[in-house]
Amino acid sequence: MEIRKVNVGGLTLGGGKIYIQSMLNVPADDVQGNVRQAAALEKAGCEIVRVSVPRMKDVRLIEAIKKEISIPLVADIHFDYKIALECASAGVDKIRINPGNIGGMDKVRAVADICREKHIPIRIGVNSGSLEKELLEKYGAPTAQALTESAMNHARLLEQCDFEDIVISIKSSDVPTMIKAYRLAREKCPYPLHLGVTEAGTERMGLIKSSVGIGSLLCDGIGETIRVSLTDDPIKEIYAAKDILRAIGMGTGARLIACPTCGRTQVDLIGLAHKVEELIQDIPENITVAVMGCIVNGPGEAREADVGIAGGNGTAIVFRKGQTVKKVPESEALWALMEQIEIVRKEIRDP
Repeated sequence: MEIRKVNVGGLTLGGGKIYIQSMLNVPADDVQGNVRQAAALEKAGCEIVRVSVPRMKDVRLIEAIKKEISIPLVADIHFDYKIALECASAGVDKIRINPGNIGGMDKVRAVADICREKHIPIRIGVNSGSLEKELLEKYGAPTAQALTESAMNHARLLEQCDFEDIVISIKSSDVPTMIKAYRLAREKCPYPLHLGVTEAGTERMGLIKSSVGIGSLLCDGIGETIRVSLTDDPIKEIYAAKDILRAIGMGTGARLIACPTCGRTQVDLIGLAHKVEELIQDIPENITVAVMGCIVNGPGEAREADVGIAGGNGTAIVFRKGQTVKKVPESEALWALMEQIEIVRKEIRDP
């Protein structure tokens, strides 16, 4: 099914690129705190940021945040359609609502009308906690079919208002349910899909669940934007999303490969790998860096790496595409590797 292209603050959803999204978690009363966090998220690589607007007075967040960032801003709104109208007037780039919980069709139409006038898309956000009572009774639980039917019902409300700049998210904390729901949604509608596992948990388990859920769907060609929901600093959501995209070959930036160590390892490979990972995480060029624990097999096993290092008994070799460049003492291994990484980056920038 051909995906309908939807413009969000200058970004085209449905154009082939996967956009990384996150959400501010600073209390709405703290305007400057929200502004600072939005700017920090943009700096970390966030491409679309969402802010909760729970009360009418919190609409002030829209103007304050947009003054300090260049990425699209999404207003998250529940129940009060008047807040959606005010956010649209304030210049927000996208509105996230459930059309079914903001009142009758007159209120849905009012939101659709102003969004159409100002070219603001609407994201329908469905999750297992917001499922309608009649659908729970029909399906007996928040199944993938129930979640998808809910999303399609909400979309039809907007379609009845001649509004089709729609983005859909169907999130569940249960990974198999989330995967199945998004696959059903892709079969049923042409709208861009925002992927995520809701209430995924703290950093460790949240990343695992999100990697399985989001990664599986992206590998199927499903999804236009993603959010890795973590009970943690949202900056970590951005790095996690980047890592998921890199792992499946859809992201940009440096990628680390490292051997799991074994009895042949004679250097502090685990420590070295962590240091390298930290040093390369913000490198924008598409390069693969290898950290291997065996001089004998390491370069061969990682011959696809653009640059790498393999440790031995007090020494290490730096290699490029499996070919040794230099041999150095173990104490100089990290800096010798970083030196070669910079050479590779320069060659990419100035071919």
